[in-house]
Amino acid sequence: MGELIHNSRVISELEKLGIKTIDALPERGEGICIIRSHGESNDVFEEVQNKGYELVDLTCFDVKKVQNKAMELAQNDYFVIILGRKEHPEVKAICANAQMCASDKNNVFVAKNIDALKEIEPIIKKAKKVGVVLQTTQTKEYLFEVVDYLSTICKILKVENTICPSTSLRQAEAKKLAKISDLMVVVGSKKSANTTHLAEILSQITKTIHIQHQDELENYRNDVSLAKNIGVTAGASTPDSIIQEVINKLNTI
Repeated sequence: MGELIHNSRVISELEKLGIKTIDALPERGEGICIIRSHGESNDVFEEVQNKGYELVDLTCFDVKKVQNKAMELAQNDYFVIILGRKEHPEVKAICANAQMCASDKNNVFVAKNIDALKEIEPIIKKAKKVGVVLQTTQTKEYLFEVVDYLSTICKILKVENTICPSTSLRQAEAKKLAKISDLMVVVGSKKSANTTHLAEILSQITKTIHIQHQDELENYRNDVSLAKNIGVTAGASTPDSIIQEVINKLNTI
């Protein structure tokens, strides 16, 4: 259900092996249906089984933890705020599961930035209890900004830091590299949340370009030629082979 990983080359290789990407289930069928790492709503799990498919749940452990925390907050009558991007499949699943447990679906809100929260400040102030969870690929900086803001307007505030540990580590290591680099090259899909966040963070430290494959470096040939120190990092879904191709191309330039 949906792209197993946000990398077009990997998806193409999986299709050659017979693993197809679908957005909706046929009415009836046989075979295995994989729930990808981003997770799905309970309704989708039931649909897969009701239509006769074998269910394989590959929801990431850290994503499952966010879902459980959001559901627990909703069950305990918190106004649930999910920090993330509404259109991302992981956030859609977290939101759907929280709404399933909430007495009112409107008590679950997704905020992509602090401005989105400020737009509903009267609702937040009115809530007796406010609970916060994060899409696993969000940044600690966004979390701190939200906590500083909410702590001044909430009666009761409960925050669950659900950022993926490997995402935090990747961001921290990349920041160190950016501080000693004239140019940072971030390799990974434009659909990948952790990759785009990585590029956003690094662009605040040094000149940063986000590419999906080596051919795109031709568009930045001048930047690469002028840089004395170039750092390379990548999103969690970027295969080592693609990273190495980019490094080889940089060496030729």
